[in-house]
Amino acid sequence: MATLTGGVYGEAEISRQATPAAFDANGEIEPCALLAVEADDPSGPFETSSRTFVTVYFYARSGYSAIDTALDRVFALLHRQRVSDENVWEIRHAGDVRDQRDPALDCAMSMSRYTVYRRR
Repeated sequence: MATLTGGVYGEAEISRQATPAAFDANGEIEPCALLAVEADDPSGPFETSSRTFVTVYFYARSGYSAIDTALDRVFALLHRQRVSDENVWEIRHAGDVRDQRDPALDCAMSMSRYTVYRRR
């Protein structure tokens, strides 16, 4: 993830307080990503089967080239991947929302959503 020079985070948000390394010396956001685990939904062949939705938010100060590169790389790493953990069957890409603006950070933003099929 050399493209994401500001890092990859699992915090509640990207902010100067929670993720200071995501910002340069001038307080401008560097290309970075936030991994957000969302809700579980009962689904699958077993009573304990579920699907968990995971969204990766990508941020950059301006422009979308670093974000697009990172989106493509994460897709290559995760889509249709089988995880070695016996409780996770597969990860599938569920969709993207590209070329947005985050008004709170005043920066470029895109999102990529994945579904993780697993046994709870």
